[in-house]
Amino acid sequence: MGDLMANFRIFVEKKPQFNIEAMHLLESFNKNLHLNLTKLRILNVYDIFNIDANELKRAENIVFAEVPLDDLSYELKLENSRHFAVEPLPGQYDQRADSALQALNLLSINNPKLTLTTGKIIILDAELNDKDFNAIKHFYINPLETQEKDLSQLVNHEQTPDITPVPIYDGFIEFNAQQLATFRREHGLAMTDNDLQCIQNYFATTEQRDPSETEIKVLDTYWSDHCRHTTFETHLEKIEFAKGKYQQVFQAVFENYLTSRKQVHGSKLDKKPVTMMDLATICGKQLRADGKLADVEISDEINACSLFVDVQIDGKTETWSLQFKNETHNHPTEIEPFGGASTCVGGAIRDPLSGRSYVYQAMRVSGAANPLEAIEDTLAGKLPQSIITTKAAHGFSSYGNQIGLATTHVKEIYHSGYKAKRMEVGMVVAAAPYANIHREQPAAGDMIILLGGATGRDGCGGATGSSKEHDINSAAQCSAEVQKGNPIVERKIQRLFRNPEVTQLIKKCNDFGAGGVSVAIGELADGLEINLDLVPTKYNGLSGTELAISESQERMAVVVAANDVAKFISLSENENLTAVVVATVTNDARVTMQWHGKTIVSLSREFLNTNGASSSAQVCVADTGAAVKFSQRNLSGNFAQDYTNLVQELNVCSQQGLSDMFDATIGASTILMPFGGKYQLTPSQISAQKLPIISGASDAASVASFGYDPELSSQSPFHGAVYAVIDSVAKIVASGANHQKIRFSFQEYFERLGQDPQKWGKPFAALLGAYHAQQGFGLAAIGGKDSMSGTFNDLNVPPTLISFALAPTDATQIISAEFKAANNYVYVYLPEYDSNLLPDLARLNQDYAQITRLINAKKINAAYSIGYGGIAEVVFLMAIGNKLGVKYNSELALDLFCAYYGGLVLASDTPLDNPLFHLIATTNESAEITRGDTVLSLNELINFWQAKLTPVFPLTSEVHAPSSKVKLTSVPRANTQAKYKFAKPSVIIPVFPGTNCEYDTERAFKAAGAKTQSMIFNNLSPQHIKQSIEYLAAQINQSQILMLPGGFSAGDEPDGSAKFIAAILRNTQIKDAVHDLLARDGLILGICNGFQALVKSGLLPYGEICELSADSPTLTHNLIGRHISRVVNTRICANHSPWLSSFELDEVHTVAMSHGEGRFVLNHELAKDLAANGQIACQYVDLEGNATLDGYYNPNGSNYAIEAITSLDGRILGKMGHSERAGKDLYKNIANVQNQDIFTNGVNYFG
Repeated sequence: MGDLMANFRIFVEKKPQFNIEAMHLLESFNKNLHLNLTKLRILNVYDIFNIDANELKRAENIVFAEVPLDDLSYELKLENSRHFAVEPLPGQYDQRADSALQALNLLSINNPKLTLTTGKIIILDAELNDKDFNAIKHFYINPLETQEKDLSQLVNHEQTPDITPVPIYDGFIEFNAQQLATFRREHGLAMTDNDLQCIQNYFATTEQRDPSETEIKVLDTYWSDHCRHTTFETHLEKIEFAKGKYQQVFQAVFENYLTSRKQVHGSKLDKKPVTMMDLATICGKQLRADGKLADVEISDEINACSLFVDVQIDGKTETWSLQFKNETHNHPTEIEPFGGASTCVGGAIRDPLSGRSYVYQAMRVSGAANPLEAIEDTLAGKLPQSIITTKAAHGFSSYGNQIGLATTHVKEIYHSGYKAKRMEVGMVVAAAPYANIHREQPAAGDMIILLGGATGRDGCGGATGSSKEHDINSAAQCSAEVQKGNPIVERKIQRLFRNPEVTQLIKKCNDFGAGGVSVAIGELADGLEINLDLVPTKYNGLSGTELAISESQERMAVVVAANDVAKFISLSENENLTAVVVATVTNDARVTMQWHGKTIVSLSREFLNTNGASSSAQVCVADTGAAVKFSQRNLSGNFAQDYTNLVQELNVCSQQGLSDMFDATIGASTILMPFGGKYQLTPSQISAQKLPIISGASDAASVASFGYDPELSSQSPFHGAVYAVIDSVAKIVASGANHQKIRFSFQEYFERLGQDPQKWGKPFAALLGAYHAQQGFGLAAIGGKDSMSGTFNDLNVPPTLISFALAPTDATQIISAEFKAANNYVYVYLPEYDSNLLPDLARLNQDYAQITRLINAKKINAAYSIGYGGIAEVVFLMAIGNKLGVKYNSELALDLFCAYYGGLVLASDTPLDNPLFHLIATTNESAEITRGDTVLSLNELINFWQAKLTPVFPLTSEVHAPSSKVKLTSVPRANTQAKYKFAKPSVIIPVFPGTNCEYDTERAFKAAGAKTQSMIFNNLSPQHIKQSIEYLAAQINQSQILMLPGGFSAGDEPDGSAKFIAAILRNTQIKDAVHDLLARDGLILGICNGFQALVKSGLLPYGEICELSADSPTLTHNLIGRHISRVVNTRICANHSPWLSSFELDEVHTVAMSHGEGRFVLNHELAKDLAANGQIACQYVDLEGNATLDGYYNPNGSNYAIEAITSLDGRILGKMGHSERAGKDLYKNIANVQNQDIFTNGVNYFG
């Protein structure tokens, strides 16, 4: 066989009607570069090495192309065309190439030398001039992500193993101060000169030798600000408050802090220097000492903020661990937005995941400069703002959507300061039964297992890179610093760590984030022997130093007892995961690393733990210069004009086109959708999810919010932080949850401080403000994250302290924000502000408690926290969800446009006789906002509100199709019953790499009375694939129902959804088992990714696995060119299928929808046939029940508005809508959500 191996290049291009990517790219080039291109083609190019020509032929239309969608060729004529090609940087993770290889392996094409690389070719107008051509390349190619590909050669750039010894820095211990400074600069170290001096002293006196390259890099990483919070641990020796209006306030709060220090540190006070870390954590320590934080878990395993909560499941109480964590990836996202943002959420997930909890809830808060800024205004050395913001959104959403994380609150904050450096923050919540979590100190002889992904160069220097300030030349030096995410592997770890049999073997666990092996393993125990030769790698050629500090993602370092190693590795293998012992715990308090038989790191634990040279700084909190004001907007005095201007402000206008990218319903736990009301327009201010309980019924939930205003913080970091905390609390109050159960975690992001006391004064003032607010509420921050490198040349980010608030709650208590009906009373609650623009926090605490009682007593039916846009913004947002009119009280004297932070707008269907509240308006049916003689159309305001960010985040795509309104209803036919009866039919649910809906689907079938069996399709090796195929075939033969759940099998790659599953279905054993299942009256259901697999295997609409033709129907990319998550209305068009048997024709269901490739495409003749046969099961409909191509109601642009189809006999159903994502108290802000219970129908078929 080896002699037949050859290398090939193939080109794959979407047919013109399907090339959505090319259409959007053409539009982008023309808009951003002011061009008038008329045509653009995109081709995927695959270079495949060491493959047999016949095997490649077999794979053409299974792995690389789809007959209805793509044209595939081995030759491409490029003469007389303007074109360029790009490819991923060598060494970066390429999901497309990885998925293609995995799919080839499924076809038993698994020659060990088989490799492939991918690229893209962009073909443009032939007459394009050089200037415009070069501008296009400059705009399209981010050198930290891709490089130009040379199409003249077909070469496999294989890495050879690195056998070069790790350098020793001869003479290092003899260097003078100037030589040390030069050494630090030349090696690009993030540490200070004093740190390097400290290292020199250690090696000269203790080790009495020169250090290795690896040791210097490990110390630079281990001691980086990112890993060790060195800025926050700096000793603050002189703290002053400049004279001014707020000096006395700042000084008084500082004195209170000093009192707290005495109470907390007691006799150890002299040994506890004043630091920003001390100020940030003192409230938590003080409340704990007072016995008020009994719910907070104390452990030296600092994976995430961790609470104990009592959870009622089927009436029984269990103790659960509720964990939350916020994470930033500002620097990586600035330079490589997709990778930086995707690994932001990936890293946030891994922290509580390493704490053995299941992550089920997320929020994303980002900061950008104006995304509408013209490309020509981009700063030198920077990417355009529109590119950063759109690619970052795609990166974060792509990772979260693939792993299966409900992201239900997304907000981008716009401020010119974020031109210095973007802000990218993810906050996640996780939970698990506490009985599943075992924590124990490692002991000598314990083994450390590296679990998950392989190691590459990506992320080398990430921790140190994110700890530096940057200038115009930085980007070119940073290509290795951005990690590349592989969410499919992280999903497997999530599944593994949900198994108590696994988690109870784990003594301690650390995720691989900043610092790689050196930190993730280096922190686990005092004494460690690490063998770098055992670390699995993505490719050859990694040096010992790279292996030690690479931050390749999706890896865990797990400590288990030696006699548990085999069991842990076996259980990991069952979940399709690689697990390898790479280190041993020792009694010797040293960290050593071996590579190629040599010791390249040997450092004492005592020295490592010094975290470098101690540093000190002076602080001067500056005067604000002028009185702090809530709102700085210039009003014209014309109510209509001011309202119209308000809804178009960047920080007020609609971000629905951004939020829609994030799956908000995965996990079937979402209490509030991101946008609510009949029209899904009122933005939720919080994220509210039910806890991820596998079996049983529970109302246990968690609610999360954030607070931050960059304008207020820029005036006064102190006030900004006070109101960040208050705003995060007010949003929880407005949701109906008990704010007194809140725990905070703060996110600090400031400019590089250097030695300037006034710069140090900004984060210090912010932390003082946060301290003041915590003290006033009697609530504490129990975690946080700081990033102190927000500087680019002379630009700085605004002073940023985000308050994240989390509270356990009951789902039944949560209310939504939209006005519910006409003739409701609208009230405002405002705190009393003193002359320093600060509220009485004790009074605020009491008032909030009273408001919560009124909400829980159903006296208040909607509430919203007042923020940046004031009362005017809030009333507008509460009105638009159901398009209810609002008539303002004519005697109202308040400034409607002032950001009264801490205030709330409340609605009630009965008058509230309470001195706390002022009646400001009433609701009506008019769909207008009225004040005096001024009448504003809600619809016109909505158009302005939605239009502002449409150029960056479009909400819908334009429709150019004849079938915009078409009703397809078949003649009713009798339902059939299965020949063979089963009281509890068996359902087999295969879990492929990338499947993420298996838990929701299994829960739905169990609730319907079925017996379920999920199985992992394991593709770790050819042997595993063979065993998985045999096992799956056997399970199908023993089952009555085959369920193909949703997800992103193999990441929807290579460039097409469900290819991986379709390839498995075409395997002879599986094909025979499926056909046999159908022959014995079995049923098949495919939802989302499963529907895609049914269509791409021929099972739909043809009823059998068969070859497809160019005329076959298919599912392809949404017209808008991105993922869409929304709740849609679908209409039952036919009901003869067993799956639809309980439904009436024309019945309308509201169903969760979340996909990127859900556009069902078919020709007119087939559409007529399917309709006549009753195979079109469901259509997307508008609010009047009309089938439509309007992108707001038919989000993917499916032909004939088709959402679901069946086989001719109805026993195979495929649908895009997630009928499994249903349950009690879900989607409370969406009207009339029904449970579309196809699962019970399927089970009853066998009854």
